[in-house]
Amino acid sequence: MSKRDYYETLGVSKDASKSEVKKAYRKLAIKYHPDRNPDNQEAEDKFKEATEAYEVLSNDSKKQKYDQFGHSGMHGGSDYHQYSNMGDIFSQFGDVFSDLFGGGRQQPQRTGPTPARGHDLTQSITISLRDSFLGLKKEIRIYRYERCETCGSTGSKPGTKPTVCSTCQGSGQVAYQQGFFSFARPCSACNGQGFKIDSPCPTCKGQSRKQKREKLSVKIPAGIYDRAELRISHKGDAGIYGGSTGDLYITIHIEPDTKFFRRNDDLVTRLNLTYPQLVLGCQVEIENIAETKETLKIPKGCPVDKEILIPGKGFPKLSGYGAGNLIIITQCNIPRKLNAETKKSLLDYAEKLGNQGSSSDGGITGFFKKFLG
Repeated sequence: MSKRDYYETLGVSKDASKSEVKKAYRKLAIKYHPDRNPDNQEAEDKFKEATEAYEVLSNDSKKQKYDQFGHSGMHGGSDYHQYSNMGDIFSQFGDVFSDLFGGGRQQPQRTGPTPARGHDLTQSITISLRDSFLGLKKEIRIYRYERCETCGSTGSKPGTKPTVCSTCQGSGQVAYQQGFFSFARPCSACNGQGFKIDSPCPTCKGQSRKQKREKLSVKIPAGIYDRAELRISHKGDAGIYGGSTGDLYITIHIEPDTKFFRRNDDLVTRLNLTYPQLVLGCQVEIENIAETKETLKIPKGCPVDKEILIPGKGFPKLSGYGAGNLIIITQCNIPRKLNAETKKSLLDYAEKLGNQGSSSDGGITGFFKKFLG
């Protein structure tokens, strides 16, 4: 039997926030929890199904993989836990169930801020196809949190320390009873922190970091492809209270070019030739996307739409080894207007070819009637 969509299982939309996903899961956990449904296999199965959905959708990397590939992209135990029984679920998500059912472990006392990693940041850059072929350096501006140097990311005024919250005794939670469930909610006195900063840093106002605009020079490698993502380490938001800094992810968008296009690692263009050039063959000089010259030999009897390759003149491979090809697709340039002399020469040529076409490749033939004036 095929798995249900995880968003459908939890009853949330694809753009739901983490808090909305957790709220939906908690609601289902209360409904199908075994304490409420003793000896009910159907309720236990729904509880496990909701847990599996929550595990994936509450994890950024797993959610991204699921959004892109669905269930087929989730590789067994490497992407989600195979739950064998209810106790296994409680061991994995005890922090979620502790404040719902009163069976979790006691919250540790916090005597001060807990370091947490800063958020990753994202930005987009649009470049030309030529720039993607050659590579370039591009300056961007970002707005990010940086570590507060005044307090050393402690959030406290130099020479002072945070104090344990007297209301929750440092746990960050206050317990209360509702029916046969024991719940816990964040302590309102310390906003769930478990501590208070009585003398906040005057620079960051107790936040341990401050926002700042920064100019960065980003190196975009030759051969970069459309929608490629570059990661710049430690250029995301600074962590709170001394936590590690996040990363900056830059998505590359490439504008279409009027003369060239990309096919895998090949650079492709179309070349207009006259009918005599196609029939008799010729040697032409073309300008590639880097504005350098390439010599191209057109063979005798060259058909329209023939692809002629110049090896190694395409996009550099991002692996660092070799390059694609430059591919020229032949086209026939048919003039819309002719002077009297050219028109007469063309009519004479047509008469010399004969009135009846021929086909050596199994195509259709026809009879010459009359040229249009």
